[in-house]
Amino acid sequence: MGAGMGLLEGRTAVITGGAQGLGLAIAKRYVEEGARVVLGDLDLAATEAAAKELGGDDVARAVRCDVTDFGQVKALLEAAVDAFGSLDIMVNNAGITRDATMRKMTEDEFDQVISVHLKGAWNGTKLASLIMREQEPVDGRRGVIVNMSSISGKVGMIGQTNYSAAKAGIVGLTKAAAKELAHLGVRVNAIQPGLIRSAMTEAMPQKAWDSKLAEIPMGRAGEPDEIATVALFLASDLSSYITGTVTEVTGGRHL
Repeated sequence: MGAGMGLLEGRTAVITGGAQGLGLAIAKRYVEEGARVVLGDLDLAATEAAAKELGGDDVARAVRCDVTDFGQVKALLEAAVDAFGSLDIMVNNAGITRDATMRKMTEDEFDQVISVHLKGAWNGTKLASLIMREQEPVDGRRGVIVNMSSISGKVGMIGQTNYSAAKAGIVGLTKAAAKELAHLGVRVNAIQPGLIRSAMTEAMPQKAWDSKLAEIPMGRAGEPDEIATVALFLASDLSSYITGTVTEVTGGRHL
């Protein structure tokens, strides 16, 4: 792709949980559209392998990051600015599951999920916005934040009082931050994926998979790239008048 052709040409994106799954799919799409990316993830070896796969040091860097740790998220964002000169896109995607019915769920399983998803997204949103607000605006824009919610944050799933609460919390965080940051030229939006084919979902028992599939009007699971294209739209100038929104990418599930 020639210079200036990509939707994200010349922009720098940080993606948490970027070593695999949806985070890596988003990173691939961003690089295809001209962005440089910095991947933050707990498993440094896997993150370094992902960065290499994306094209190496010129376009992708790997940083070990625990998103629940404010200082580590700060270091991740500073690494992106040091490497590539700006922070234009922040994707708060890191997540874990600790599913159990509320009766059986431990306090630690609740705390871990809230901490990674909700505090992690707050850390990333706050710290990215502090950097973005100081940047020189380009066509009135200073940056974009994309937060990964889930359809579980809309409907509530059995066995996910922790995860559904965290993913609903990300919606509230996104809307409040969008209102605070709009006048600075920083947009904040959320994505709610439905059933997406991944290592995590493919490990599901067949019966559980089939029952979820039955709820989807389009009759199939989504592919990671179908989330990545929405993350591209929200990060690019194609969505220049969109902030504070929640985009459901579910094949029509739970309408």
